[in-house]
Amino acid sequence: MRRIVAWNVMTLDGYFEGKSPWDLSFHNVVWGEELEAFSLAQGEELGTLLFGRKTYEGMASYWTQETGAIADMMNNSEKAVASRTLAQVTWNNSRLLEGDLVAAVERLKREPGKDIFVFGSADLLDTLLANGLVDEYRLCIAPVLLGAGNPLFKPGRELAMKLTQTTPLKNGGVILRYLPQAAA
Repeated sequence: MRRIVAWNVMTLDGYFEGKSPWDLSFHNVVWGEELEAFSLAQGEELGTLLFGRKTYEGMASYWTQETGAIADMMNNSEKAVASRTLAQVTWNNSRLLEGDLVAAVERLKREPGKDIFVFGSADLLDTLLANGLVDEYRLCIAPVLLGAGNPLFKPGRELAMKLTQTTPLKNGGVILRYLPQAAA
């Protein structure tokens, strides 16, 4: 069975997006040679990108205009989109998930192939977390406090995690890998 890996850059105070939609300027604090190499290495594990509608639309708008190794990975990867409002998806190798989201993601996990990665998509991630569908969390912590923004983890969720790897970056960021732990 394929695993779901949640990957995000977030601030020290827990935001994955600034005060306005797609305010990701804090990513520049941690972006560089090391994070690019990490991203490309993750691409080797990537079978499917799983997005919510807002993240899908933003990613498609951005990556279809970019070039380079990361753009190639994003544009050529298979993408599955969870949306209650989209009737079609047009970004290369994209498909809409149909029916109940949890059941659709469980079917996606049973498909053959490499792992499923969730980038951004905080609302989708919250649903996956609530249903125990995320197998690993990978976070790059940017050494920034925003004071406000869109939190990666929604208030009210509880989950114990086990730290499995820590990778400091020369620019002050830290990549953390966690496995969710079963409730006691």
